[in-house]
Amino acid sequence: MKFLHLINSVDPAGGGPIEGAAQLHRALVAQGHAGEFASIDAPDAPWAQDFAAPLYALGPGKGRFGYSPRLLPWLRANAGRFDAVIVNGLWQYIGLATWRALAGSSTTPYFVFPHGMLDPWFKRRYPFKHLKKWLYWPWAEYRVLRDARRVLFTCEEERLLARQTFWLYRCKEAIVFFGTAPPTDDPIASKEAFLAAFPQLRGKRLLLFLGRIHSKKGCDLLIEAFAKVCREAPDVHLVMAGPDPSNWRAALQEVAERLGVAPRICWTGMLAGPLKWGAFRAAEAFCLPSHQENFGIAVVEALACHCPVLVSDKVNIWREIETAQAGIVADDTLDGSVQLLARWLAESSSSQWDARREAARHCFDRHFRMDQVAQALLHIVQEEQSAPLLERMDSRGAHV
Repeated sequence: MKFLHLINSVDPAGGGPIEGAAQLHRALVAQGHAGEFASIDAPDAPWAQDFAAPLYALGPGKGRFGYSPRLLPWLRANAGRFDAVIVNGLWQYIGLATWRALAGSSTTPYFVFPHGMLDPWFKRRYPFKHLKKWLYWPWAEYRVLRDARRVLFTCEEERLLARQTFWLYRCKEAIVFFGTAPPTDDPIASKEAFLAAFPQLRGKRLLLFLGRIHSKKGCDLLIEAFAKVCREAPDVHLVMAGPDPSNWRAALQEVAERLGVAPRICWTGMLAGPLKWGAFRAAEAFCLPSHQENFGIAVVEALACHCPVLVSDKVNIWREIETAQAGIVADDTLDGSVQLLARWLAESSSSQWDARREAARHCFDRHFRMDQVAQALLHIVQEEQSAPLLERMDSRGAHV
């Protein structure tokens, strides 16, 4: 089969959606299928030129909506070359253009990964933006989802939360656990590369945050909890790794200075390749006290590296983590973050933490291997292709 993956941008700083789409593409290719990407990036964007898959950069897009006059005619001319179109994300022109080009098509079905963008947290956190989305929803995004062959949720929690955001909601739902490919690095070499790049961390016990430095991620909670819990454990250091798109890092560093833990926090910037994997290998635990996290690719990457995770119950895969005993779960509050670190500190010197390391990798292998995700997606696409047209039309209203 041949897939077209549509995404607003292939810039790796965009985090989970592009990382997940790229991993899914590689898994499908490894199983004998083909794929191409289309985005609203400028053709001369460095990440577009360096992208490791066939890419049509049809931008630059205009504004946050990413409107590009080139996309719709390109889709109408090229969609027939593909067996299925996968739309990654909502609230951008890629979805509306796909709907306009393919709604009702009997030859080229399209599927949508919302990637957590229907989580009701956003309407509580950004009520004005939610009002603007309501103005857009009935005539655009609602129809994009309604007419998709399937709307693909990455876990049960995401599917249930999506139903709470807009009362006008109708689509055919499916769950496709997301994930990543198992790391192929040399664990010892990766760890050494990371410690060589940040020699001040050698010989320390490391807690790792890896992701965008953003208020949604609970970075402030993590720093405050670290100051409260780890003050009497001077060998414990916190690694804050990731890009800073909202320029929040300086304010967080001021908080760390005020709390007296700034010398024990290492800000690495964005990590990739051996340095990223080395950070997971060097850490005793991965920390993400997020207020909203649809899936958390970095969480899954940590599990793949035998690194137990400390996450809030707003990370949508928390149930799988807790059931597997692959980490610790608490509320997305300061008290909850304190509980995460305190329980880790209490367990870390015992055999219980070694058991969690093995459970972390077992959890990854059972739920989050991208080759399994690719097989599940293929099954759904093939099922939809074989379904009679009338049956597809009648089954659209999974939830109203």
